[in-house]
Amino acid sequence: MNIKSKLKIVLFLQFFIWGSWLITFGSYMINGLHYTGMEVAAVYGTMGIASLFMPSLLGIVADKWLPANYLYILCHLVSAITLFLAASITSPIVMVFVILINSFAYMPTIAMSNAISYFSLESNKYDIINDFPGIRIFGTIGFIIAMWLVSLLKLELSNIQLYIGAIASLILCICTLSLPKMSITRHTQGKQSVISLLGLDAFVLFKEPRMAIFFLFSILLGAVLQVTNTFGNPFLHDFALNPQFKDSFVVEYPSILLSISQISEVVFILFVPFFLKRLGIKYVMLISMIAWTIRFGLFAYGDPSPIGVVWLFLSMIVYGCAFDFFNISGSIYVEKSVEPKIRNSAQGLFMTMTNGLGAYLGSMGSGLVVDYFTYNNVKDWPNIWLVFALYSLVLATVFMLVFKNDKNEFNHS
Repeated sequence: MNIKSKLKIVLFLQFFIWGSWLITFGSYMINGLHYTGMEVAAVYGTMGIASLFMPSLLGIVADKWLPANYLYILCHLVSAITLFLAASITSPIVMVFVILINSFAYMPTIAMSNAISYFSLESNKYDIINDFPGIRIFGTIGFIIAMWLVSLLKLELSNIQLYIGAIASLILCICTLSLPKMSITRHTQGKQSVISLLGLDAFVLFKEPRMAIFFLFSILLGAVLQVTNTFGNPFLHDFALNPQFKDSFVVEYPSILLSISQISEVVFILFVPFFLKRLGIKYVMLISMIAWTIRFGLFAYGDPSPIGVVWLFLSMIVYGCAFDFFNISGSIYVEKSVEPKIRNSAQGLFMTMTNGLGAYLGSMGSGLVVDYFTYNNVKDWPNIWLVFALYSLVLATVFMLVFKNDKNEFNHS
């Protein structure tokens, strides 16, 4: 089996694990364990907390002391153990603690899987820009298949979903053993700086204005992504309040409609190399911001009516462009902009900005907007989505003015 096939399996399992329980775990806790909304929020909040520092911290470990392959396996072993434990837990406090440990282990593996893939491709003389998107697509496929598997097997309210994720984690550990061993950077000569001793080399990237601006907008775009992650499903469920729509497909199967967003990712990821090489990171990210504006605008005017459902469907299609043109392109941009000795630290930093700080700010900010437009327990969704659309549009305008582009930056390997 060649290296590309091995990486496809690894990335498939990486996101199959998450897809097996991430979307449905809340329903299990509410209906099966009878947790309150705040208890469920506390469990899910552990992912944002972990993403604030663990990807960068373990990225440093992978660069300095333990090869990323071995650290990756160790993390998934911990992930498997904690998912097995979570399946038998009933106490909300204990659940928060166990899922927090799981998040400490799992969240950094997203960035590590990218770094491992880049190294494996380069060591086998493949081009990252051309070959990685076609491999990364299997991660999204894995997430979708896991989500549909749990749903079709009627396991959404069962703890078996956690066992599925745990077993997939163990299989992934075995598959990772077949990948090329990554090197670590050991400084044996000369006096090292305090920054190098602490493994904070990637943070030096903030001294470069272009990279500092990139990471700043990574935070702001990470916040945008969190908006639909948090409120997309409740938005669709609220159409049940309208007697005209309460029995519609949108209300009955909101998760299936939302899954079109992930299917769209599979398609748009194939366009990333084309646009990166021809336009550069600035205009690829700008397209992402415009896509987010369109996504929220379509939500504002969408509903389960014959015309409105078309807008909802189109919003799911646009999501693929909005997500891939930032998350995948941004990861590749970071890889191409840093020295090999800090590639793991830099990928961890990128995830910290998006899935950590960005996700936290997105949750808090979007919550304020939703509460502001809630009257007598009824949410004014059209105005809520228009506020988010305006935010994305302003973000795109400012980014266009302040970020300098070099469209030839990806025309070399």
